[in-house]
Amino acid sequence: MATTTLPKTMRALFQPDPQSTKLILATVPLPIPSASDHLIRVHTAAITNGELLWPKNFAMEIPGKETTPLYDMAGTIITAPADSPFKPGDEVYSRTSYMHTGSGREYTVAPAVELALRPKSISWAEAATVGMSAETAYQALFTQAGLKPVAGTGAKGTRIYITAASGGVGTWVVQLAKWAGAEVVASCSADSIERVKALGADEILDYRSVDMKAWASDPSKKADLVIDCIGRKSLADAWYVVKPSGTLISIFQPPEQQKPAEVNGEGVKNFFFIQEALGENLKFVTDLWDEAGFVASLDSVFPLERFEDAVERLESGKTKGKVVLDMGVQ
Repeated sequence: MATTTLPKTMRALFQPDPQSTKLILATVPLPIPSASDHLIRVHTAAITNGELLWPKNFAMEIPGKETTPLYDMAGTIITAPADSPFKPGDEVYSRTSYMHTGSGREYTVAPAVELALRPKSISWAEAATVGMSAETAYQALFTQAGLKPVAGTGAKGTRIYITAASGGVGTWVVQLAKWAGAEVVASCSADSIERVKALGADEILDYRSVDMKAWASDPSKKADLVIDCIGRKSLADAWYVVKPSGTLISIFQPPEQQKPAEVNGEGVKNFFFIQEALGENLKFVTDLWDEAGFVASLDSVFPLERFEDAVERLESGKTKGKVVLDMGVQ
């Protein structure tokens, strides 16, 4: 698509009131990329669970940032900087940084560091689900926990316990941990057990029926590494599971906030981290996609104009994967 064929306007979502999760759809001019940005025709964008609460819970003034949400996207590059590794026509996916305007719009902009070529063997909707989830899982396992991103041996001998294993991030922690050779123990709801088993988990616990304190009282059940994806009670329970000299990582909140009073935890390395938007993590996933048999976590797809239905589906608590908006590219 040549730049001369670009429309003058596009449809874009906005969240005008940070105290409300209500969105509006408006027609606005296309964004103008900076010298280091790519202009991208968005095909699909995924809604991250809880992201419409971020403006309220993490209020910050970011110069030039508009209130358009959605940071997981897949699209086609329209224009690129001369020194970019990407070129017009490349099909990419990304978890774009929260520090700039989101991608809940027909055209968006992003720097090369946040982009990767998308796997061609999956749909546009599936590609949009990958960004934040896969990057967070990669960084938790291989950056924060220090395991090696090597097939079969990078995590061999490591027993890993994963909370909310059927969620967007959890499904990727399971897949990457198993790919690296870890022994994977996962918790999820009963109706997600078969799905998590198919991803490679060795042992699966129904968090609603298993008393984690009692279960973990057997020292052989404890884990070298715990990755918590949901916080609150699941994070509190995770303190019983982690070995006295193990590591407990949460992507939801600082683990100390949920440590039971009766747990000493003195030798446990524990911390919370926030995922960084790094396209190189997605390149890693793309390169391995078919060989490793990775699976995207897609619940449903809605056209952009049905964004209210998409948000309702997301907030229903019944999703089995990510909810995606389709921008209507033919």
